[in-house]
Amino acid sequence: MASFDPADGWSAWPAPAKLNLFLRIARRRDDGYHELQTVFRLLDWGDTVHVRLRDDGRIRRIGASAGGVAEADDLLVRAARRLQAAANVAQGADISVEKRIPAGAGFGGGSSDAATVLRVLDRRWGLDLGVEGLAALGLELGADVPVFVHGRNAWAEGVGERLTPVDLAPAWYVLVDPAVHAATAALFQAPELTRNAPPATISDFVSGTGLGNAFELVLRRREPAVEAAFVALARIGTPRLTGSGSGCFVEFATREDAEVALADLPSGLRAWVAAGASRSPLLDALEADGS
Repeated sequence: MASFDPADGWSAWPAPAKLNLFLRIARRRDDGYHELQTVFRLLDWGDTVHVRLRDDGRIRRIGASAGGVAEADDLLVRAARRLQAAANVAQGADISVEKRIPAGAGFGGGSSDAATVLRVLDRRWGLDLGVEGLAALGLELGADVPVFVHGRNAWAEGVGERLTPVDLAPAWYVLVDPAVHAATAALFQAPELTRNAPPATISDFVSGTGLGNAFELVLRRREPAVEAAFVALARIGTPRLTGSGSGCFVEFATREDAEVALADLPSGLRAWVAAGASRSPLLDALEADGS
C-alpha cells in the first residue's frame, strides 16, 4: 500500500458520499438530457483523496481507483486536467484515492472525488476561481459534481446543477450495496421509466410526501440483488433507492436506532451505518487548511 506521508508533500482530503432522498424525472429535453428533481443529502462518510503537488505539470494517478477505470478516464484525473487547462496552470499533481464508496451504487463516489480534486487544487495551486466557477467546470465532468463542489445539502433541478441549499434534520442511515453496477445511460433508456412526473415542490418534500425514485421499479425488476435488498430492508423500515444506482437505504432519527436495525439484517448483505452531514466535511477540511 502506498504511503501518503505529509512529510513527503501529501495532504489528505474527504470526499463524502451522498444520498438522493427522492428522484423524479419531469421530462426529456430536446438535447437528450432529462429534467430532474431531487434532494441531495451529504454523508459524513466516503472516500479519502490524497494530493501532492508537482512542479513539472504532470497529472498522475498513484495506485488504483474504482475497479477497471483507466487513468485517463478517471474523474480524479480528468478533474485535475480540466482545472489545469482552464486556469493555464504550470503546476501538476499526484493524486490517489482510498475508495470506500462502491462504484455504480448511486452514492456519488466518482463525482465527489472529482469535486474534492477541484476544490483542493484550486486552493493549493493558488487559483481562487470561486465556488461557482469550479462548479461550472465540475458540471462538464458530471451532473453530480456541482453539489459536491458547493458542499451543501440541496434541492436540485435541471440535470442536477440548479441547486437550492436546504437544511435537513440530523439523521442516520442504514446503507446497503447490492454489488450491482447500474449503468445510468441504459436505465434512462428503459421503456418502463416514468419520464413525465408532475413537478414537485420543496414544500412537498418538507411535508413528507412520498416522492419516490423513478429508477426504483426499473432496478427492482431487472436486478434480483436489488429486489433482495429492498425485501431485507423492509424488515427495518421504508427502503429507498439512491440516484440511478443500485444502493438502497433506510433513514433513522438516531444512531442507536440505525445500529439496532443494522443488527437485524441478514448477515449476507453488505450493509453499514452512516450519518447525514449538515454540510460537506470537505468544507471543514478546507477551512482548517492553512495553505
